[in-house]
Amino acid sequence: MKLRIMKITPEYLVSLLKDNSVAFPQNLPDDTEILDLKMDLFAKQISVVIRSDKFSDVAESMPIPELNLKADSKVETKPPVTSKLETIAESTPSIPKPTKPPISRYASKMENEFSPDQRKLLNFTVKDDFVVVKPVTFLKTEWEDINEVVRSLGGRWVKGDIISYWEIPLQ
Repeated sequence: MKLRIMKITPEYLVSLLKDNSVAFPQNLPDDTEILDLKMDLFAKQISVVIRSDKFSDVAESMPIPELNLKADSKVETKPPVTSKLETIAESTPSIPKPTKPPISRYASKMENEFSPDQRKLLNFTVKDDFVVVKPVTFLKTEWEDINEVVRSLGGRWVKGDIISYWEIPLQ
């Protein structure tokens, strides 16, 4: 798998589109292909999945490494991460650090339905017409209380093979 993830802010992308004087890092190979773009409203980042034959091969079972954007012409990538602790330690954004993310009115209302202690245990993202609520850590006794709040908002628990989460429809 010869893929990498670039993370940029929406402001940086807009400045690239508007202003020719803004420099884009020159370490992308000539054969770079964009495969996917995703906007994360909470993190205020755009993740761009790119492919190139010049990237080193990474096993499919490993997470896609992040491409470090540099001003020089040398391609550098972070090594694939093997544990959750390493992922948390290395999850620093590339270009410039995002500020407080804009959250849709409904998503913000839903997030405020949870107690501050519950919010520390959860990750909120907007996907299509849903707010996806994922536990950040294993939930023991807190699961029932969180599930009750989600159900009161019209949401449901989505059981997955690897990752399970709550899904709350935007109204």
